[in-house]
Amino acid sequence: MAAGPALGLGPLLLVSLWGASAPACLLRRLGQHVQRQRERSSPGLGPGPGAAALPAEGWLEQALDPFNASDRRSFLQRYWVNEQHWASRDGPVFLHLGGEGSLGPGAVMRGHPAALAPAWGALVIGLEHRFYGLSIPAGGLDMAHLRFLSSRHALADVVSARLALSRLLNVSSSSPWVCFGGSYAGSLAAWARLKFPHLIFAAVASSAPVRAVLDFSAYNEVVSRSLTSTAIGGSPEVEMGPVQRGWGREEAFKLGPEEKEQPVWWRGLERWEPRKVDRVVLHSLGQKCLSFSRAETVAQLRVTEPQVSSVGDRQWLYQTCTEFGFYVTCEDPGCPFSQLPALPSQLELCEQVFGLSTSSVAQAVAQTNSYYGGQTPGATQVLFVNGDADPWHVLSVTQALGPSVSALLIPSASHCLDMAPERPSDSPSLRLGRQSIFQQLQTWLRLETRVRAGL
Repeated sequence: MAAGPALGLGPLLLVSLWGASAPACLLRRLGQHVQRQRERSSPGLGPGPGAAALPAEGWLEQALDPFNASDRRSFLQRYWVNEQHWASRDGPVFLHLGGEGSLGPGAVMRGHPAALAPAWGALVIGLEHRFYGLSIPAGGLDMAHLRFLSSRHALADVVSARLALSRLLNVSSSSPWVCFGGSYAGSLAAWARLKFPHLIFAAVASSAPVRAVLDFSAYNEVVSRSLTSTAIGGSPEVEMGPVQRGWGREEAFKLGPEEKEQPVWWRGLERWEPRKVDRVVLHSLGQKCLSFSRAETVAQLRVTEPQVSSVGDRQWLYQTCTEFGFYVTCEDPGCPFSQLPALPSQLELCEQVFGLSTSSVAQAVAQTNSYYGGQTPGATQVLFVNGDADPWHVLSVTQALGPSVSALLIPSASHCLDMAPERPSDSPSLRLGRQSIFQQLQTWLRLETRVRAGL
């Protein structure tokens, strides 16, 4: 799963074309690269006239094993604070949760939840996920430490951070805390409200795959539909057969003129040549080559030292093996691509890298759904936001589950697109979706204010 918002049809296609080994890891780097580019291109962050000062970076000492009080080991978890709009100590706190990648100042300065903060005088905090980015234990990423990497450990960090930062920043005990997150972090936001409703007032969960699944073949069903959607750069003239055959050949496709101007997210996509797509993406990431060697992939994933890229390929593979699955396959006859690794091949990585059997992975997926409730989590005051062009929406909540569990499905929107900074080119449906998010939060926060006032 990409770590940040994916734009248009290009990244959506690439995960289907590249499968789940080294190329898929590269896609995750692409997702972060796109997110960083969007943050840099947005006004008001970083140097330049009218730019806001960078937010404060801090570190929290967190228990390595929060479920064992006798274990005194700890690690440092990075966070960011934006006090620019904070009006009073009893105002709301918007907590942006990090996911399977590094976090940066843009998390509290652009997009969600910073765009919503001025309306309520909110304090904005970004919390990097344990074992990702720079929030990695001193001992590294060997199996002895990775056993402390899970969504449950991450939620324990949210609780600890919420209590510690309340004291550190002098936040009122009556301040409502709202969790925001996208993709896996969106699931964490929803689960934080589910498991700790006395500490987390509400949550906005964008593109949140709350249902774990071993074989995620449905991913490519959405890709197939999107290939024919002109709204996101596809074409109704696309036929699945040529796409399948073309991926197995060196020729058959080409990049249109728009791709030269927008080499990462494709608008007006006409035809694709996969080998050229590789080169475009590698160039955008500053890499010279792409290895399809299984042995090299396994060797890279076995490295226990934190990587300079801070992408977290080893960590995220571990979480898929021990919690989520999420393995994209393409074995159905209607799938637009024909050369993705089959499920057994993908599961074999869990065995080769971590010594985890296929049966243990399947059991872990079932336990995750049992613990969190899958697509009926039972939480209140959670807003699930998805785009219908995002393959991950099929694992999220797309219809309201009750009066206090809302769902918003934005037409033609891709992964986490609602979280991206506003742009003049945003579609009317995306603008309307953001207004709906604002209105839902307004309803909940106004109700909270009335309750506090005894009205």
